[in-house]
Formats: sequence, C-alpha cells, structure tokens
Amino acid sequence: MEQTTFLKINPADSVVVCLQAKQKGDIISVDGHDIVLNQDTPAGHKVLIKDVEKGEDIIKYGYPIGHAKENLKAGDWVNENNLKTNLQGTLEYEYHPVDERLDIDNEHRTFRGYRRKNGDVGVRNELWIVPTVGCVNGIAEKLAAKLREETGCKGIDNIYCWHHNYGCSQLSDDHENTRKVLRDIVLHPNAGAVLVLGLGCENNQPDQFMELLGDYDKERIRLLVTQKVEGDEVEAGMQVLRELYAIASKDQREDVPVSELRVGLKCGGSDGFSGITANPLVGEFSDWLVAQGGTSVLTEVPEMFGAETILMNRCETAELFSKTVSMINNFKEYFLSHGEPVGENPSPGNKAGGISTLEDKALGCTQKCGRAPVSGVMEYGDRLQSKGLNLLSAPGNDLVAATALASCGCHLVLFTTGRGTPFGTFVPTMKIATNPTLAARKPNWVDFNAGQLIEGRTMQELVPEFIDKVLSVASGEHARNEENDYREISIFKNGVTL
Repeated sequence: MEQTTFLKINPADSVVVCLQAKQKGDIISVDGHDIVLNQDTPAGHKVLIKDVEKGEDIIKYGYPIGHAKENLKAGDWVNENNLKTNLQGTLEYEYHPVDERLDIDNEHRTFRGYRRKNGDVGVRNELWIVPTVGCVNGIAEKLAAKLREETGCKGIDNIYCWHHNYGCSQLSDDHENTRKVLRDIVLHPNAGAVLVLGLGCENNQPDQFMELLGDYDKERIRLLVTQKVEGDEVEAGMQVLRELYAIASKDQREDVPVSELRVGLKCGGSDGFSGITANPLVGEFSDWLVAQGGTSVLTEVPEMFGAETILMNRCETAELFSKTVSMINNFKEYFLSHGEPVGENPSPGNKAGGISTLEDKALGCTQKCGRAPVSGVMEYGDRLQSKGLNLLSAPGNDLVAATALASCGCHLVLFTTGRGTPFGTFVPTMKIATNPTLAARKPNWVDFNAGQLIEGRTMQELVPEFIDKVLSVASGEHARNEENDYREISIFKNGVTL
C-alpha cells in the first residue's frame, strides 16, 4: 500500500478513508478531482467524494454501508449522524456460488506442538481444572494456586482453573450450551491433563457430564466430586492433581505439519483502519493456512450482517449455503425475539474509530477470512469436523466469541483491534493492532502491528513476518495475554436463570 493521507478502497466507492486527521478546507485529489473537506475529519473516518441525495446508498468496500439521512455534498464527513443502516429482519437468499481458487504454494512448514494419544495436536501443554458448576470455583482456584506454588509449573506450560458461573439453575439450550463448551474445554489438546471438579447436586451432573466426553483418555482426564469426599476436598484434589502433573510434565514438543494448525479469527474494538490493515492481513494468513491444508474459523454472526452474501456465495455446496442462511436468520430472530433491531451493533468505540453502521463494520470484519471457500458451518458448541475455512455461530461479544472459537478446537485466536483490549481466552489470543498509534501506546497488549501498512510497508512484506509470528506462538512463544496472565472464559446465555 502506498503511503498517502487517504485511501479509496474500491473503485466503486463513494467515500475515501482518511489515514491521517484532516482539517476543514484541506484539499484531496481523488480520481483526478480536487475535493475540499467541509469539516474536520478524524483519522480512520470517511469523506464523501461525490454528492448524494437523502436515501441514496453510500458505498465502501464496493458495497452499500447504509444510506444518507439527508442530502450530502462531496467533502462531507460521513459518520453515524448522517448515515443510516439498510439492515432489516430475516431475508430470503439465493445461492450464486463463487469458485475462486487460492493460488498459494504449499510451503510444507511445521510448528512445534504436542502430539496427543488420540492423534490430535496441542500448541500448549497445560494442566487445567474445569468446574462442572460455578459453586466449586473457589475450590478450583485454590487447587490451581497450590499446585502452581508446589511445582513452579516446571515441565509444563502453566496451570489454570477455568471458572464460570453456570452448570446449575439453567434450562434447555443454556444448560446444553454450558455442557458442550465445558466438554470442549476438557477435550482440548492444549491441555496435557485435566481435573474435572464437580459438586454433586448440580444440574450438570458430574457422571453424566463425563459420559458426554465420549471415548476420552482416562489417564489424563480425572473426575473429583467434592460432596463425595470425606474431609478435606482440597487435599483430595491435590492428590489427583499431583498424579496428573507427573504424567503431563513428561510431554515434549515435536515438529508438526502446519496442516494441523487451527486458528480462530476475531476482531474487537474495531476502527476505521480494521478493514484496510489488520483484517486483510489476517485474511491473507487465513488463505495461506487453508492452502497449507490447515483450518481457520470465523465467528461473530451479528457482525456478518450486511456482508453475509459474500460468505454464502463462497460456500462449497448448496447444503453449506443453507446452513449459513439458517445461521444468519436464526441470529436475526434472536435479536428480534428480544425486541432489538438487527442493525444497531457498532459500539461507541467503533463509532469514535470511524465505523458508522453495522454494514461498515461487517464488510471490514469479514475480510479476516480472506477469499477461501467455506468448507464447514458449525452451531455454537460444535467441534470442528472440516478442514479449511469454517463459519461458527456465536455472538460478537469478545469474550463469548473467543471462548467459542477455542472451544470448537482452535489452538489460538487471532484478534484484530483498533481501540485495544488486554483479555485472552483459554488459548493464546494474539492482538493485531490496526493502527501504529495503538501499537505504540499499548505494546504490552499488542502482538503484531498491522498499522505498518499505512506507514509504507506492503502486504507482500508483512505477510511472511506475520506467518512467522503466528508459528512462533504456536511453537511456544507467549502471546501478550499469556505474558500478562489475562485469561478467562465466557459462555453464551439466552434464557431463564432459575
């Protein structure tokens, strides 16, 4: 990308994005025409390059991002005050498949991972305590702390308790979502060993939960029900954990083909640069990984609204197209069932950063999955079955969506951000800054600066560096969230609490 002060993303666009803050009266030359700016315009925000009438669509990324609320002039600052979403309720869609081949060589690269007994691979070798119910969170936290103090985590990557508030007083889908996500965590290959810690009287009955795991490694996954323990449940738990630690601490990394790597794609605190720097960079990585035989997963269904047809038409089969239609419309019905509009997504931070409508956000958001065909569509709590690019049903909330990506089997999450965020889920959660200002202000949060793309670096230069960085993290280098010890889980909840 050439260094300039503004960017027209697509030839069809009626706006340009300011790469630097502009002043009223500044002149920009677009397609041979000089345009005088009518207002001060912040970096990352949009300037209209032609007159539009009230109700007329405004185009960015080559697609409508909403319509003008009033007559606007070339040079006007376009924002949430003069632009309104076109989004509405559920729609009918037609399948128009796009067959776009990825012209990317297989480089036959490897990373250093842990091969598990069932053939799966992890990028970490951690010991986890997973409560079946929130009532035993305190016991689980105490156990994790005692084992860390006793062992110093020597021979393993870390010891964690994944506390949560659920496992009881839930009904129907909420209860099953909790069970499925906890199952997925217990079976995740980033854990070398797991203690499932139950209470005994919870709705998520411990013995039934263990049956949900299927054919699991009983040497490395153990159950302790605290109500059944005579006396000190902490000491009983420590006895089991010491056995698990002795097993997991013997595991060693080995070379693993990149084709076995599974990466989640997420954005949060997006800004006007997200769709022109970090998200396209992650999209290039996703395409590269798919071309190597690996797997990437895109979620945040509400942030697909307005760009969903792009994904639908990339589905490999009519069946996958139908699943994607259901995923989109079901999430719209979820909004509508609560009396909420489907298009009021952008947060105050998004708007301050230059994103004005959900379509604006979605068209930038979906660039994280590049151009690869969609080979799988999953419901919330499902585990990955297909390699290649997959879509996963989950909300846009950062913690819930990142947990869902990890739960489906992703080894790590690539998280693009323009405003910045420190959190991480239960797998390494790499932050990719959309702009150089964030990267400079929050180096303790940011793993990679995609903002270099507006400072003169090219995508061709940056992609190999980013690939190397991701593979280094997969091979054991700590992501910033791991260095900071910012890690947690969050489970989707929709219904009644008893």
